[in-house]
Amino acid sequence: MKGTGPHTTRLTAAAALTLALAATGCGGGAADRDENTVRIAYQKFGTFIAMDSLMRKVKEEFEADNPGVTVELQAIEAPAEDYQTQVNLMNGSASQAPDLIYQDSFTINQDADAGYLMPLDEYFDAWEDADEFSVQEAQAVTSLDGQRYGVMLGTDVRGLWYNTELLEQAGVGTPWEPATWDEVLDAARAVQAEFGDEVTPLNVYSGTPAGEAASLQGFQMLLSGTGDALFDDDSQKWITGGRGFTDSLGFVRTVFDEGLGLDVQDALDTNVGTVNNEERFPSGELAISLDGSWVTQSWIPGANRPWDGWEEVMEFTPMPTRDGQGAGATSMSGGWALSMGGQATNPELAWEVMTYALSRENAIKFAIEGGQIPVRADVAEDPAFLNEAPMAEEFAALVDITGFRPAYSEYPRVSIAVQEAMEAVMLGEATPEEAADLYAQEVEGIVGPDNVTGGS
Repeated sequence: MKGTGPHTTRLTAAAALTLALAATGCGGGAADRDENTVRIAYQKFGTFIAMDSLMRKVKEEFEADNPGVTVELQAIEAPAEDYQTQVNLMNGSASQAPDLIYQDSFTINQDADAGYLMPLDEYFDAWEDADEFSVQEAQAVTSLDGQRYGVMLGTDVRGLWYNTELLEQAGVGTPWEPATWDEVLDAARAVQAEFGDEVTPLNVYSGTPAGEAASLQGFQMLLSGTGDALFDDDSQKWITGGRGFTDSLGFVRTVFDEGLGLDVQDALDTNVGTVNNEERFPSGELAISLDGSWVTQSWIPGANRPWDGWEEVMEFTPMPTRDGQGAGATSMSGGWALSMGGQATNPELAWEVMTYALSRENAIKFAIEGGQIPVRADVAEDPAFLNEAPMAEEFAALVDITGFRPAYSEYPRVSIAVQEAMEAVMLGEATPEEAADLYAQEVEGIVGPDNVTGGS
C-alpha cells in the first residue's frame, strides 16, 4: 500500500559520539596512538553495503600480509549528514581522529579548510597507479588551494528507475524514454489512475530529512534540466532566482499537490531511500524513482534484502530536460573518496592501506557491488566489470552529459537552503516563487551580498 514503511525516530550519531567522547575523556593528544594501527572511518547505512564489504576485505588481507599491523574499522551507521558530523567530532580529538576517511567529494573543500585532511599530492604523484585515474577524478578531489585531498573510489550518475510491469499495466509503453518533464508527470498520472493509493507513482527526494538526496537527486537533477545552475563559474558567484530555480520547485509542488509522490510523512523519513529500494520497489509499491546508479546494491546477492529477478522488472532511463532542450537528457554525478586525516598517526602506513583499498582488484569489486562508474581506466576496460556490473552501458552513456555540484566550502550550507526551499513547497507553506525568494535571502546571508548574482 502507498505510505507503508517505517518512520524512524533516532538518536543522532553526533549525539552518540559526543557521549562516547565525554565518557572516555577524549580530546587530548595522541601519545597513546599505536603507529601500527590505521583507523578508517566510513559510512555504513541502509542499502549502502559496498564500502563495508570492501573494508572488511582490506582489513583481513592487509593484516594477513603485514603482521603487526592493525586496520581498525570504524563503521558509522548514520545518514550522510550525521555521518559527516560524527567524523568532524572525531577529528576534534587527536586520540580519536581517523587516519583514513571515507569522504563524500563535495565535503572536501570545507574539510580541507578546517584542517581535517592531509594533502596527498606527494604520495599520489609517486604512486605507480596514478596515471590510471581520470581528469574528472582529479577535479573532484582537488580543493580550491590546488592540492589533492583524496582519491576517488568511483563516481555515479542519476536518472529514472522504473518498474516495467507497473508502467505497462498503466498503459505506459516500455522501454520508457520520456522526452520532457511533462511526459514524466503524465506517466506518473497514468500509474495513479490505474492503481490509486496502492502504488506511489513517482519518488522525488525532497525536504531536509532526505539531506543531500533532496538537493542533488531531487533539485539539482531538475535544475540542470532547465539549463540553470546553483553557481556561476564565470563570475564565481552563487546564483539566486531565475526561472529554472522556480520551475524546479514547481515540479516538486506538482508531485506533492497531485498526490503523485510519497505521503509527506514518508517522504520526510530519513530512511526514505532505504525503504524505497529495499521495500517499495521489490513489493511493487513504487513505480518510478529519480535516483542514482548505485541502487542496484540494494538488490544484488549479499545485499541486506536481495531481490532475485530484479533485472526482469527494473529498468533505468535518463531524466529528460524540462522541454527536451539541449542534449535532451541530464544527469548529476557525485562520488566518494578516501582521504587521509590531518592527524594521521603514521601517514606512510595509512597511504599503504589506502592504495591497497584503491587497487585495481578492489576498485572492480567496489564498482560492481556499489553500482559505480569506475574512475580508473583499467577498471573501466576490465572484462569482469563490463560483464558483471549491472547496467554499465546505460550508466556510462550519461557520463558525457553529467554535471557536478559546486563543491566549494559554502556548498553544504547552500545545500541545506535548497532542502528547506523544497520542504516549504512540498508542505504547502510557500509557493515556488516565495520559496525561491527565501532561498535567495538565505544564500546571501551565507556567502555575502557581493558573492551572489541573479538568475536568468
